[in-house]
Amino acid sequence: MMTGGAIAAASLMSATGGIANAASASKAVKVTQVRNATILVEIGGVTFLIDPLFAEQGSLPGFPASASSHLSNPLVPLPLPQEDLAAADAVIVTHLHLDHWDDAAKAAIARDKPIFSQSEQDAGLIRADGFTDVRVLTETTEFNGVSLIKTGGQHGTDATLEAFPTMGDVCGVVFSHPEFSTVYVAGDTIWNTHVQAAIDTHKPAAIVLNAGNAVMMGFDPIIMGTEDVLSVHRAAPEAILIASHMEAINHCILSRQVLRDFSVQEGFEQKLLIPADGEVVTI
Repeated sequence: MMTGGAIAAASLMSATGGIANAASASKAVKVTQVRNATILVEIGGVTFLIDPLFAEQGSLPGFPASASSHLSNPLVPLPLPQEDLAAADAVIVTHLHLDHWDDAAKAAIARDKPIFSQSEQDAGLIRADGFTDVRVLTETTEFNGVSLIKTGGQHGTDATLEAFPTMGDVCGVVFSHPEFSTVYVAGDTIWNTHVQAAIDTHKPAAIVLNAGNAVMMGFDPIIMGTEDVLSVHRAAPEAILIASHMEAINHCILSRQVLRDFSVQEGFEQKLLIPADGEVVTI
């Protein structure tokens, strides 16, 4: 396992053909920012599709009681073909909110595709849609030589969760392989002790953060914003941070540019990557 101190470089490039192919022999991990929280993680010759949202631009209503709820989702088109994304070796669904697992994705993904969920409850709902190989993430899950370590999270402050119990449980995932850098995908969470514990335990070289600062009206954000991202940087100053879940859903009010400007102001811009949809981060 390679940890944060072992990371040599991280770079951005546009996605090209063959995105579902195995990672290159250079021992690089690739993270493709697709759209919203949908990403691809390629590690150890295995490609994972995380939180697929395949809906056409503007085909879904805005989330009620949230910022800019009059806008239709997704705000932007899918930058890569559905069939290429669905060709990933396995799918990870961190939770079942519509912007992480939608009907279009369900229709595009093969019914026998391995799908990992956060709980038996979520797994049962995915199986009810006809999927036959649904597995539950644990702290010791393994798939084709890659360790998948479930981590905790909290989808908003205590007050927000009390007001919106449908936020429910969420998880993150640490991707670990003896010959590759460790990558932590935090999921839909704010900065809290769950994230701190995952950083302390796994010492990831790169951390993917859902950083769009999504807001339910009258309450604190339900995912990370600028200060949360800064807290992660301070907890893991050597890690490369990768911002995701931005500028694609109505209630995500933090723009890429504002986050970039904030990172410059706070002096950690060299540790923060903010890929555009369709861009690939190579670690």
